[in-house]
Amino acid sequence: MSQTNQKIAIVIPAYKVGGHICNVLNAVPSGIDYVIVVDDACPEESGKVVEKNSFEQIESLVVLYHQKNRGVGGAVVTGYKKALELGCDVVVKIDGDGQMDLDQIPAIVRPLMLNKADYVKGNRFVDFKALRSMPKLRLIGNSVLSFTLKVVSGNWHIMDPTNGYTAINALALKRINLDEISKRYFFESDMLINLNIHKCVVRDVPMAAFYGDEESSLSVRKVLFQFPFYLLRGFIKRIVLKYFIYDFNMASIYILFGFPMLIWGILFGAYEWWLHATAGTITPTGTVMLSVLPLILGTQLILQAITIDINSIPKKE
Repeated sequence: MSQTNQKIAIVIPAYKVGGHICNVLNAVPSGIDYVIVVDDACPEESGKVVEKNSFEQIESLVVLYHQKNRGVGGAVVTGYKKALELGCDVVVKIDGDGQMDLDQIPAIVRPLMLNKADYVKGNRFVDFKALRSMPKLRLIGNSVLSFTLKVVSGNWHIMDPTNGYTAINALALKRINLDEISKRYFFESDMLINLNIHKCVVRDVPMAAFYGDEESSLSVRKVLFQFPFYLLRGFIKRIVLKYFIYDFNMASIYILFGFPMLIWGILFGAYEWWLHATAGTITPTGTVMLSVLPLILGTQLILQAITIDINSIPKKE
């Protein structure tokens, strides 16, 4: 597959995929240097299932085991580290449940091998017809999360952030701190946040959506009650590191003054409205302006900061 002597590895986190993992490995195209299967304390012993079978087209198969379950992110990080040890230049991550078309691997690694991106992910939102095959609840959730993560991660040009079909180059893997990446269901989103912080170029590759008989392990409860906290934490981390620690520019100034003014305008205005509404009195014009002016100015400053953030999306020179 490689025409530039770059080593390619595939990382497959394996948890409760004992009935699918062999079919996935049989579908691996030729030309892949290493296939790394990480058994994440799988109750179905997916790793042993793999070791009991042979796959002729796979040049080198590595099976790793976790004694305790670390989550999909933890398994992928283990695979990433092993790929770096093996000297791989490009690492593709796929799931072991058979819901990914491995024929699309050449398309997803090509931008990396041509040095047009540092991280490539699938995007199922490009083909409108293909979206019909996506469960409605998942479609709504992915849409909301996509727009939210644009703000949180700073990657304003991408969609479908939970798509687990990804590829990354060794340079990006070495640049980010893998031990700080979320190890559970927030893994893909956290990767996007950290990639933006470290100015890695992220690119989408269109692909069709496919869903088999496997149920998603990402529940609505986890999305509603856990993701907001992770998103807020990731957003604060990105803003602080990108605009106040690693750099300081006009966006930093806009944020520094805009957020306090916006928050003051909202809180002070709400308090004065409640105070005068309960007392049955008219709010003085001066009091109204003390809320309205900071609110307007704060909003304008934040909009300017957003414009700079959008224009600062990392690009290959």
